[in-house]
Amino acid sequence: MPPRKRPPAGARFNTASTHNLASHLPDFLHYLEAECGMAGNTLQAYRSDLEQFLPWYRKHGPALVGDVDIKLFSKYLRYLSERELATSSIARHLVSIKMFFRYLVLEGVLLESAAELLNSPKLWQHLPKILSPDTVNRLLRAPGVGDRYALRDRALLALLYATGCRASEVTGLRTRDVQLKERYCRCTGKGNKERIVSLNPVAVAALEAYLRHERPEMASRDNEWLLVSRSGRQLSRIMVWNLVKRYSARIGCSNEVSPHTLRHSFATHMLAGGAEIRALQEILGHASISTTQIYTQVEHSRLKAVHQKCHPRG
Repeated sequence: MPPRKRPPAGARFNTASTHNLASHLPDFLHYLEAECGMAGNTLQAYRSDLEQFLPWYRKHGPALVGDVDIKLFSKYLRYLSERELATSSIARHLVSIKMFFRYLVLEGVLLESAAELLNSPKLWQHLPKILSPDTVNRLLRAPGVGDRYALRDRALLALLYATGCRASEVTGLRTRDVQLKERYCRCTGKGNKERIVSLNPVAVAALEAYLRHERPEMASRDNEWLLVSRSGRQLSRIMVWNLVKRYSARIGCSNEVSPHTLRHSFATHMLAGGAEIRALQEILGHASISTTQIYTQVEHSRLKAVHQKCHPRG
């Protein structure tokens, strides 16, 4: 968060106006968009998380925000856990709440935030699932003659794996963002930050076939979106999710495979091939190196399994 001047230590607070946390939500979301530059998808995630927290708070929380303590937040985390949410989802809820209460401190509604005393769940005990290179190859070949838009679907799958882009980044690509001769594309990630990602020969060939043989029948020349639906509209993230699920099921993969699985696989395969962690951070568009370092744990886990299987004393 951008730094702001904190209220003076002896500041008086209008406690009568602080019981309604929901009244601060619109200004908080505006702050994230205008001053922090957060993308629309991120804003929607914060909104969704807090719209779940605020009704719960009205039922279980104190009348005054200044009376909120760590026990209340711990109780809410237990509530999320009882709903059987994934650890990553619980951690995201916690981040949303922490950011919201930091904002209340910055605005002078609170002197301090008890949410800062909470630790995130241990996300990295659950390492991301990845596909083997052979399985990825089978997935890329899964779209076939019987599929209505096989060339588009093959181009989509090849793009996800070649670039390591998120589903939202791939669907946001415009035709002008892709330079097939130079073998790269320009994508827009979180916080509307642009980065250049390379295309491998498989992705280039898949895109060339799609652009030459299928896309002209699906969209007009002035349509800017690279990947389109049958009506010529921008391919949605839900459609991308469904397509990945369909083709992964076709080759016998787990139903847990998603577009992000290809991103995880890309990152892990890059590290296994000798990529430097800092370079991988830039390619993936991670703001923090700590996010990228999870893939070093995945690779170490794989090597450990190989050692245990092959070593005579393993």
